[in-house]
Amino acid sequence: MAADCCDVRLYNIIIVGMSFLLLFTAFQTGSMAQKSVLDSVKKESNGTFTGDGYISLSIIYVVFSFSNWIVPSIIVLIGAKFSMFFGSLMYTLFILQFLKPMTWALYLGSVLVGLGAAMVWTAQGNCLTVNSDAETVSRNSGIFWALLQCSLLFGNMYSHFTLTGNQITSDERTKLFAVLTGAAVLGNLCFLLLRKPGSPDSDSVVNLNSSGTQEPTTVVEAFKKSFRMMKTSEMLLLSITIAYTGVELTFFSGVYGTCLSNTLHFGEEAKGLIGISGMFIGAGEIIGGAVFGLFGRRTNLYGRDPIIFFGYVVHTVCFYLIFINIPENAPIQESSEATYIVSNEYVAILCSFLLGLGDSSFNTQLYSLLGSMYPEDSSPAFALFKFVQSICAAAAFYYSTVLILQYQLLILVVMGTLGMLTFCIIEWRVTKFVGQGYIIVPTEEDE
Repeated sequence: MAADCCDVRLYNIIIVGMSFLLLFTAFQTGSMAQKSVLDSVKKESNGTFTGDGYISLSIIYVVFSFSNWIVPSIIVLIGAKFSMFFGSLMYTLFILQFLKPMTWALYLGSVLVGLGAAMVWTAQGNCLTVNSDAETVSRNSGIFWALLQCSLLFGNMYSHFTLTGNQITSDERTKLFAVLTGAAVLGNLCFLLLRKPGSPDSDSVVNLNSSGTQEPTTVVEAFKKSFRMMKTSEMLLLSITIAYTGVELTFFSGVYGTCLSNTLHFGEEAKGLIGISGMFIGAGEIIGGAVFGLFGRRTNLYGRDPIIFFGYVVHTVCFYLIFINIPENAPIQESSEATYIVSNEYVAILCSFLLGLGDSSFNTQLYSLLGSMYPEDSSPAFALFKFVQSICAAAAFYYSTVLILQYQLLILVVMGTLGMLTFCIIEWRVTKFVGQGYIIVPTEEDE
């Protein structure tokens, strides 16, 4: 029976991973190309379309951040499965509006997907915790992360062959987003296949909304618990690390692809580099998810902090290479300004891989640490994680409309340094070395 229960839990992890793979094949591919696509729409519309890709993405993350305060209450009411299903429908509506771009539809869709993102991601964190234990949380987070990041491979592969030349035409845009919409719909439907953990003999599909007796049982309790958790010293310090993941999320998911597209040194291949860059970011994410998640028992032998330090070094090297390879005003407009080295496509794509590898280092360890620290309070913990991450991502998308590349990279290096240090402090505080493994030592706030 125990083996059957484990099989159901692993089945749920794989189903959630496949759902996210399909859904984010649509969304991540679209967001990476969004700025360039909408700039081309502006040129075609002769002033009738005024939407901006960075502003749209900023709205998404602002709404996402504040929605995280109410989403744990929604999960209490309807369960994680249906929270993910209804949230994913909002992603689909957002992708659909690119088939016929209108300024009001772009910004309304941004608001909807911000709310949907909070529902999807907080419920996913709850689902991961419900279907994991201390021994499987690293493995399951690695499986989920690897499946999720496969979305960067498939969507961007299609994007590379669809978007060609210096201008993205309406036909190219329609072909791209029609296929992405189909992928999003399949992702919506996959969420309905989730089963109740611990009931492997039941063929019925029911809500996933409880991970134990400590999980919030009322809407008010879920809301209060989020505020109480936010005030703990562990969460306040960890928020600095989470904030860094939000800023670098903005950079690799929206800004860096735009930089490549706007670098005129790359010639006619510049637009196509968006798709190639996304694929290599995905490759870095998948490899990192596999090494640091699936094989977590071996890679975490000496704790999570060495992996975080590795990710920090990878990102620092990457930011330096981008600094010398890409024109300073490429995030904002097409540029042929001189760079410190001759702009090289291979260096640019290497940086894409390093961005993904470093990002997976930070995120897999944050997921693992939060799952270990808050096994009975997963919904509030992951809601706070996404609140901090998304509000910082929103701020980064906003300043990306005005800041040149050098200042954006400086912000990333400073926040990365602080985030690496604060993660290590928390890791050392809540764990102690026992033989060849680590165990959680509860703090006063946890008790």
